[in-house]
Amino acid sequence: MPNVLHRIALIDGIETFYREAGPADAPVLLLPHGYPCSSYEFRNLIPRLADRWRLLAPDFPGCGYSGTPEGFAYDFDGYARFLEQFAEATGAQRFALYLHDFGSQIGLRLAIRRPTRIAALIVQNGDIYEDQLGPGYDPLKTYWANPTPAEKAKLAEAITLEGYRHEFLNGSEGNVGARIPPDLWTLHWALTDERRRAIALEVIAGLKENRDWFPRYQAWLREHRPPTLILWGPNDSYMPAGAARAYLRDLPDAEVHLFEDGGHWLLETHLDQAVERIRDFLGRVHTA
Repeated sequence: MPNVLHRIALIDGIETFYREAGPADAPVLLLPHGYPCSSYEFRNLIPRLADRWRLLAPDFPGCGYSGTPEGFAYDFDGYARFLEQFAEATGAQRFALYLHDFGSQIGLRLAIRRPTRIAALIVQNGDIYEDQLGPGYDPLKTYWANPTPAEKAKLAEAITLEGYRHEFLNGSEGNVGARIPPDLWTLHWALTDERRRAIALEVIAGLKENRDWFPRYQAWLREHRPPTLILWGPNDSYMPAGAARAYLRDLPDAEVHLFEDGGHWLLETHLDQAVERIRDFLGRVHTA
């Protein structure tokens, strides 16, 4: 398999860790990660596609091996601006975009900012339809309805080693859950100091403002109709099967694949099946 390169770059003065593989002149797949993860979530996908595509996966500020600078806007707009600057710095002028977890909303804000850059979308358990939010959102809905310090403190209770474990096992049980390595929560928790915990709490609390952007994301999809592949693990307490099918309201031509025993982290549990569909899709819509 092609080698994956592990690099450090200064992006707007921020020490940024990222993973890269593939020919420099190949069409690009940009891989923004989700919570509470990092570019580590793409470590197995990247070499499987790097024969035909250039893969770029950064750690967002305050995540993984990137810096946690003072003065950075640790919100969805700040991350979207950072992702745009990262694409510019790495020479990615046009790219397919992988949308997963909170990386989906960050990526869509970038798409709204720079629509001509987007060649295609791969959506994997990234929710933008309020009426399809699963029961995992119930604690957040309680906070949104009553945003008191006491309710916010309850959200902070999930930013723990056990909370990370719960996030990474979300929707994966039995033999499927056994495919998810404990490295995911132990390594990411080891990198989560007190300041990063505070940042994570503000990002989670800020999901209410992000929810208000859902109609804007949907409008962008209706207007631009990018080629879209939807891969979904429906055993996801936050994003059940209906959250995947809802994309067809705005993207009726999207290709939808549900992995019936899959949860939130398909690249850990269903990598071979996901790679097969991604290669087929990108081979048709995003080639040099």
